[in-house]
Amino acid sequence: MGLLYDLSTKYKTLSIVGMAKNAGKTTALNFLIEEAMDDGIVLGITSIGRDGESQDLVTGTEKPRIYLDQDTIVTVPTQLYELADAGLEILKKTRFSTPMGDLLICRVADAGYVQIAGPPAAMDTKRVCEEMLGYGCELIMIDGAIDRKAIASPETSDAIILSTGAVLSRSMKKVVDETAHVVNLYSIPELEEGTARTLIEENNFDDKIMLVDKDGTVRKLDLATGLGASRYIDDEIDDNTEYVYIPGAFTNSVIADINLKKLKRVRFVLKDPTKIFLSVMDWGLWRKKGFKVNVLKNIEIAAITVNPWAPGGYTFDSQVLRDAMQEALPEIPVIDVRV
Repeated sequence: MGLLYDLSTKYKTLSIVGMAKNAGKTTALNFLIEEAMDDGIVLGITSIGRDGESQDLVTGTEKPRIYLDQDTIVTVPTQLYELADAGLEILKKTRFSTPMGDLLICRVADAGYVQIAGPPAAMDTKRVCEEMLGYGCELIMIDGAIDRKAIASPETSDAIILSTGAVLSRSMKKVVDETAHVVNLYSIPELEEGTARTLIEENNFDDKIMLVDKDGTVRKLDLATGLGASRYIDDEIDDNTEYVYIPGAFTNSVIADINLKKLKRVRFVLKDPTKIFLSVMDWGLWRKKGFKVNVLKNIEIAAITVNPWAPGGYTFDSQVLRDAMQEALPEIPVIDVRV
């Protein structure tokens, strides 16, 4: 029994998230599909966006195609249904539409290649997965073909498999550091249960920046976004402010002009780690200044796959890359699916 069998005992839905294009995400998906075939696991396969085409529609580079075994449950839009090499039995026409037609839930009757697509919204993907589980899937793999932030959202799946590799940089150290940074962000502690969390959850119906005082008073700022709003936030933070909730994107411009004493005193709360857009260096600098942050929901990383090959023509030694990544992230399984 391989990695996928272990994961299937812990999770019902897994998203495969690429750190960048050509990080090996589709290769990782194919590897896990092969493991499922060997272990007799009934998989469900869907996507945010489109995947499975032989050529990347953005870069024009060749892509691994997705081969599905008999009895796999898969989502396919009507326009891609006829393009499948596999024989597909339509189980249901869903209420979800895509740019390529209405979304179908199908069972693979005859093994073969399939172009996968799913609803473009993360919440719709979650609903589709719930329907697919009703057709006997033991584990659903969600392939993120559009945006890393969207597919990594904890609203989408139980956990993620993070694909990274040489495409990020010619420096192996930078590849490891960038990957560890994302893992550290995704693992930010959740805000503990209590009055502050309850107040934030109950009042976060309009996605406004929210300040929670020590006495439980909630104040909302009439701002459409926190981007570039650090001076306004600074003006509102006083000696009673305990938490600052930022519902949208979190960048340097959200906190750059906040007085350092205030920054150290309050705790920032975000919806989830995908809202953070800070580099390794900036994140480290803010943390040294005393910046504190929690999330309402963090992201569980089930495994990391590494790809030592880059389209630019350079490669790393696979074993050295795996060892370096495993040393940096000792609690997460690290594999090279090409080996």
